[in-house]
Amino acid sequence: MPNLKSKMTKFRSIFWHRRDLRIEDNIGLFEASKNSKTLVGAYILDPNLLNLNKTTSEAKNWFLGESLLELQRNWESRGSRLLILNGDPIKLISKLANLIKAECIYWNENIEPYEINRDKQIKNQLLKEKRKVYTFLDQLIVNPVNIKTNNEEPYKVYGPFYRKWIDIINRTNLLENSLILVPSTPAKISDLGDREISLIKNSDINYCITKKSQVVYNLISSNRFNNSNLCPCKPGESNSKKQLNFFIHSGIINSYDQARDIPSLESTSTLSAALSLGTISCRAVWNGSQISKKNATDEYQTNSIDIWIKELAWREFYQNALFNFPELEKGPYRKKWFNFPWGNRTDWFEAWENGFTGIPIIDASMRQLKNSGWMHNRCRMIVASFLVKDLLIDWRWGESFFMKNLVDGDLASNNGGWQWSASSGMDPKPLRIFNPFRQASKFDENGTYIRKWIPELSHISTSDLLSGEIISAERKDYPKPIINHKIQTSIFKELYSSIN
Repeated sequence: MPNLKSKMTKFRSIFWHRRDLRIEDNIGLFEASKNSKTLVGAYILDPNLLNLNKTTSEAKNWFLGESLLELQRNWESRGSRLLILNGDPIKLISKLANLIKAECIYWNENIEPYEINRDKQIKNQLLKEKRKVYTFLDQLIVNPVNIKTNNEEPYKVYGPFYRKWIDIINRTNLLENSLILVPSTPAKISDLGDREISLIKNSDINYCITKKSQVVYNLISSNRFNNSNLCPCKPGESNSKKQLNFFIHSGIINSYDQARDIPSLESTSTLSAALSLGTISCRAVWNGSQISKKNATDEYQTNSIDIWIKELAWREFYQNALFNFPELEKGPYRKKWFNFPWGNRTDWFEAWENGFTGIPIIDASMRQLKNSGWMHNRCRMIVASFLVKDLLIDWRWGESFFMKNLVDGDLASNNGGWQWSASSGMDPKPLRIFNPFRQASKFDENGTYIRKWIPELSHISTSDLLSGEIISAERKDYPKPIINHKIQTSIFKELYSSIN
């Protein structure tokens, strides 16, 4: 991160939004607004990140599109504009800079392999053109470069990582439970002049740059995600702030320890998509937790808040893992898993992805995902374990399916979660198998969650619903279980013991 002198000459600049779709508490934007004579925002709809067959989902594109529309309005309210471009960022950032004679380009860094490599090319091109490039780390509380073991190696186990992570934060803030300082919000941003705006409008990229960007409406309308009312993640900077404030001030965070595992309750922050696309900052959620700790009235509440903080650390652990081991994007951390003899039955996978395995808690979870674009975290672990250790299907099939359907699909967190469930990742416990019936009995003891997402089973007694032992006459169109959990997991253990 460069040291910008307060008395430096101010230039015409571009701020390139990426996973930071907000005006407030944005490190790169703060620096750009402080050090620029005129400043315009840009966002590029990169086809490599909008591929519905690989990298994103209809739900996430909906969240992105709606968030961009609000971000445009926020730029306009401060006197400038956000230009939406559609195409290859390697070509478009340079082209836009040339058009408006921008001397400086600012952005916040990302940690995914594709984006790191892409950004290197863009930076090199801009430097060749004699432009100044300033980049910052905004999406993590602790820079991955600064969190190492005593041997100066990246952490591979969550527990030690968490202890180092929390220690760095506390030492940075001098006192435990102190708030992280956030950059000021630009009250006013100077727009480009009429000449520059005219150049943009008359350029050959006119079709993808407008003040009221039609390309964003096209993005939203071209996706078939029609269940935004069912999705608990709400797009835009203002909604993200409301969700965080509600989570903190309603007291939900104070009972997070136990309630977080009950999928029928609204007991989590549902800020995963907001953090992934940056409609809220990691500093804001940290500060929310610290405010809650100061207001906590007993040990139970304090412990619940600490558990939520550990979830924030899990997010950063997975981001660190991908940053330091980019090969995780392609396959397992534990190399012996390359030798596992997957069954990969497509008929079983289709039953799993559509919520027709005949095992109620699995099917309820998958139908929640298919209909709302989101799945409760406890359920993510249950269905992942079932796919790998019951159905004997490669975890990468599930990882890919989640990215194609989740509103909060995030490469690092999704990959980390699936490798944790598959026992192929950075987890000291060699093997973990979830029994779906025990999980249902423990976390959906009244069958509320199952009945919500599988209405055709609403008449079934709770005991039968949780055990999955439903007689044929009562099943109607609901299928019989496609596998026997005990038999399949026994087969899995034998196969696991054979790989080396």
